[in-house]
Amino acid sequence: MQRSPGGGDPERSREEAARRAARKVRRYCAHNRLNRLGTLTYRGAGRHDPRLLRRDVAEFFRSLRDLLGGAPFAYLWVPEWHKTDHGLHVHFAVGRFIPRGLIERAWGHGFVHIKLLSPPSGATTRDEARIAGRYLSKYVRKSFDARRIAGLHRYEVAQGFQPEALRLHGRTVEDVMAQAAEAMGGDPAEVWTSDEAIGWQGPPAVWAMWP
Repeated sequence: MQRSPGGGDPERSREEAARRAARKVRRYCAHNRLNRLGTLTYRGAGRHDPRLLRRDVAEFFRSLRDLLGGAPFAYLWVPEWHKTDHGLHVHFAVGRFIPRGLIERAWGHGFVHIKLLSPPSGATTRDEARIAGRYLSKYVRKSFDARRIAGLHRYEVAQGFQPEALRLHGRTVEDVMAQAAEAMGGDPAEVWTSDEAIGWQGPPAVWAMWP
């Protein structure tokens, strides 16, 4: 019987879970072109209860959607603990221009910051979104070392905007990769295989990323 990639090592299992979560964040951001990064903070003593934070952020995005006309839009957010004793704040990404004044009205708990990413000349919106994804995935991985209440997600997204899964079948890895390249419109920019991982104990695996 195959052992899971983490085997019986809790530290390795946690690291694998962190990698999976970070990949999902990057994929969601790129798929939805989330190229604007924002921060929500609290005034006063701050917010120290993760459940109340999630209530506040859920209300924020509902209010923001209403202020923008009511149509759903893609977003992703990640909580982070302050280095000081101020509690929690929020990093988020969206893929459209939103006036700062509307963000302030929807939040109402303190300070806000929003910016459009400015990558090198010639970069596409997807390139900008990839930068946002890397930025937010850093906080997701960091959350695996932070205080966390069981049952609470490490990040949250708008429902209905998940990348669609495409299942491919073939006799060999080469066959499946050829099908994937055709579906994606070209060869991947980066490929990783489990053959490269020292001590890999799971089934053979391949990871590929397209530009």
